[in-house]
Amino acid sequence: MFKNAAELIELADSEGISISEVMIRQEVEETGRSREDVYERMRKNLDVMKAAVDRGTSEDIKSVSGLTGGDAKLLQEYIATGKSLGGDSLLQSVSKAMATNEVNAAMGTICATPTAGASGVVPGVLFGMKEKLAPTDDQMIHFLFTSGAFGFVIANNASISGAAGGCQAEVGSASGMAAAALVELAGGTPEQSGQALAIALKNMLGLVCDPVAGLVEVPCVKRNAMGASIAITAADMALAGIKSRIPCDEVIDAMYRIGLTMPVALKETALGGLAATPTGRRLESEIFGVSLEK
Repeated sequence: MFKNAAELIELADSEGISISEVMIRQEVEETGRSREDVYERMRKNLDVMKAAVDRGTSEDIKSVSGLTGGDAKLLQEYIATGKSLGGDSLLQSVSKAMATNEVNAAMGTICATPTAGASGVVPGVLFGMKEKLAPTDDQMIHFLFTSGAFGFVIANNASISGAAGGCQAEVGSASGMAAAALVELAGGTPEQSGQALAIALKNMLGLVCDPVAGLVEVPCVKRNAMGASIAITAADMALAGIKSRIPCDEVIDAMYRIGLTMPVALKETALGGLAATPTGRRLESEIFGVSLEK
């Protein structure tokens, strides 16, 4: 039904439907499943996301390596003091993005959106904005279909793999997906959703994938936190009528081309960036007993 963002937005506008509805119809057509089945499968994804967010913000999570855990809960405690600078909705999103990734690092169950390493951004934004926007369950499910529609576009025209395109392809894509979905949830237009994705993604271009010790923990958890905050900012900008000078599909293509030229050391190999710092190497040695430096 659609191959790129322009076609997706045009389809929604021409038929007078939402991006999420376009994606639901495409899933029905492509999979041969009933609308009810497609919808229920997404509902189950939402349930998995909620469970991860709840666990990560309330339990004393710790990864096997000991590198991550507890930061989402710590931020919840800080929010409760009423002294936060960024506002509760923003920090709730940041906390819940970290919660999801901390659960992932602790070998818990998460929903890859679009990958495990970037799994915190979409649910973080959704559940973090829940109190402010008060969405129904159906609206939350539609949020996921909208993010999925734009994730589909990115995956088919660029990459969502850190090994192929760096962290811009993982957390960058997730940020764009969350920004686009948040616009629809807040009552914006399909065009504004596309603008939000472009604004979010273009500000994460070139982001490298440099996991310390090769584990999806440092800096991954906090990058999801930052990805959530960028998504919310991009959504607000788009809803205000601000547009990206570079069209959404061209931003996605630029991300793809940057990924092609990015050094292998900065694409999930743990050979460069933060993974290659003295502290990064020390942590690697402590975890595995020997440095994996090549």
